[in-house]
Amino acid sequence: MFHEGFVLSSAAIARQTTNAVVPALIIRGVHEQLLGGLHPSIFLKRHWHKLPLLIRGAIPDYSDLLDLRALISIAASGECESRLILCNDGQYELVHGPLRRGLFRDLPPRNWTLLVHGINHVSRPARDLLSRFSFLPHARLDDLMVSYAAPGGGVGPHVDSYDVFLLQGSGKRRWQVSKQSDLEPVADSPLRILRSFRPAGSCDVACGDMLYLPPHYAHNGVALEPCFTYSIGFSAPEYQELKSQFLAYLDDHIRIDGRYRDPQLAIPAHSGEISNDMIAKTADTLSRIKWKHSTVVDFLGRYLSEPKPHIVLRPPPNPTYTEFAKRARNEGIELHPALPLLFRGSYAFINGEAFKITPSERTGIVALADNRRLSGPQVRKAGGALRTFYDWYGNCFLCVGKWGPT
Repeated sequence: MFHEGFVLSSAAIARQTTNAVVPALIIRGVHEQLLGGLHPSIFLKRHWHKLPLLIRGAIPDYSDLLDLRALISIAASGECESRLILCNDGQYELVHGPLRRGLFRDLPPRNWTLLVHGINHVSRPARDLLSRFSFLPHARLDDLMVSYAAPGGGVGPHVDSYDVFLLQGSGKRRWQVSKQSDLEPVADSPLRILRSFRPAGSCDVACGDMLYLPPHYAHNGVALEPCFTYSIGFSAPEYQELKSQFLAYLDDHIRIDGRYRDPQLAIPAHSGEISNDMIAKTADTLSRIKWKHSTVVDFLGRYLSEPKPHIVLRPPPNPTYTEFAKRARNEGIELHPALPLLFRGSYAFINGEAFKITPSERTGIVALADNRRLSGPQVRKAGGALRTFYDWYGNCFLCVGKWGPT
């Protein structure tokens, strides 16, 4: 059984089994089915980054996004990052994609897992699933990972540094969770498996159930039968990474002219010693490197809107503006599935670039950033943003109609 802090929705009480969370907090009134009756604001205050949440029937009558054959096809194509993990007597073997189709014919009937990242880049149903989580900022969303596990399959006990929602598809899986302080991994393992895992509780999940885990909660999921699991991850960059990227950004955007000079140089007492004068002049010069609040906004907008390295944008044949506008007003537009569109103040950010927003463009660009798609009537109300949308279309940042494949 799970320890305190786990919560069931009121609708789940009738479905409790011997694996149910105890004690269960019954929520009166249904606000959001996805969160088990919790209003998103309550979920954020009570659970986000704080406590796990188990939700029975988060998406009732849920249907898998794709079948195993389709998942293998994507893993073999190289369109998405993929991994195959096999476990034998506690020893894990990791194979990185693209994965040969024939590899799956030779797999044992148990103890293996196929993981495919970024399914939302190639699947409309996956993007529709992510849209259910729009109460969370797009700047934090990573991607949707799909895992298929044979009975006994899993990736071992581990800990993630980000928030994740684990939605169960077809089949059943058993989750064990622990808020342990010992997070030391096994040495010389291809995966970051915990050396010591002491579960505080467990539950069995079925299709439509969902488990939310904050960062640094140790967990282990094992398939009780062939099953799909959908991981909606929300990334959080390390401050060390932010520092490195910000310094690189400053290097690209700040210039200090001139060259070091010492016209009053005196004979040093020691030729090998760095002089006080050189240290002082260098410190004074480097102190001229300054940034403002707007500098940080511009950096974050560019950094957070940058697509992952393996994403390749292939611009379409560029129609005239008149042709584009006519189609967009009739069919609507949609962002490239791998590109977040972010905004702050009078700037929009996409594909690592910053764009100044004029007052006439703001309504349309903000609507596209929030919803990722605009219908034909919404495009007609977008005003001056249509010209910018045309430029973005030419750069493959968005498409007319809906992004394929479906």
